[in-house]
Amino acid sequence: MGRTAGVVGLGAWQLGADWGEVSESDAHETLQAAVDAGVTFIDTADVYGDGRSEQIIGSFIKTRPGLTVATKMGRRVPQEPANYTLDNFRAWTDRSRANLGVDTLDLVQLHTPPTPVFSSDAVFDALDTLVEEKRIKAYGVSVEKVDEALTAIARPGTASVQIILNAFRLKPLERVLPAAAEAGVGIIARVPLASGLLSGRYDEHTTFAANDHRNYNRHGASFDVGETFSGVDYETGLEAVRRLRPLVPEGYTMAQFALRWVLDQPGVTVVIPGARNPSQATANAAVADLPPLTDAAKAGVREVYDELIRPQVHDKW
Repeated sequence: MGRTAGVVGLGAWQLGADWGEVSESDAHETLQAAVDAGVTFIDTADVYGDGRSEQIIGSFIKTRPGLTVATKMGRRVPQEPANYTLDNFRAWTDRSRANLGVDTLDLVQLHTPPTPVFSSDAVFDALDTLVEEKRIKAYGVSVEKVDEALTAIARPGTASVQIILNAFRLKPLERVLPAAAEAGVGIIARVPLASGLLSGRYDEHTTFAANDHRNYNRHGASFDVGETFSGVDYETGLEAVRRLRPLVPEGYTMAQFALRWVLDQPGVTVVIPGARNPSQATANAAVADLPPLTDAAKAGVREVYDELIRPQVHDKW
């Protein structure tokens, strides 16, 4: 992935849309807190707030050299393989370059495109062209399914694969992480807190704003059902968190435990928890300095997964 990314990055979906309202000043304070805490990798997308997230990050990075900003493209048009063309890629990356205020994008990822896109030689030839034209430094993919990840890893130009990986989504450990490590492909672990479920802050009485995807996409009405709460039934997720709590070491929050679990998996390059305020950003970044979890704790995570979560999600993504 070119530059060395910190092990804890920042996911910037929250700063654009779909998580309730976040003001621009709050977004800047969150970005500042993350960077002050050592974060060097920020992940966004052209569709987050229809460019708002990119624009906020663009204004933030003007005086902060050394940060790596990854963005994504492809979700602003109907999800048809025919839309994944070189001309569209040029137009999409031009828009992101303008939003971010940069000549060359650090990393551009196909944003969970239709499955056939991963098998298209023309698509990857077009991505190679973007690199040759210096519109982008590197490219990767964001995937929903393990098989999509493996197809992309087999492409020689793929720099990174972004995939859901958390204590409620263990399937990538079996084949994706080993294949990526062997191929020298970076792994960007997204949704590490299962849309906040693994933060331990929610219960049966929690309500989410109307414009929060945890309200409107609970059953996959707007995008892949595997994104919101990692596809886990909300009540099942709450029960799983209750069973995980006794495994949390002293001095860790539940969220830090969940993030440390992701960092401890061999082959993970960067984990990208979101944050809506500075305190969350600071607490997330601190995980990089916490000791690894014990083997007993990791075994406990797998036990809870096998009993409660595996039947719901393991065969789907």
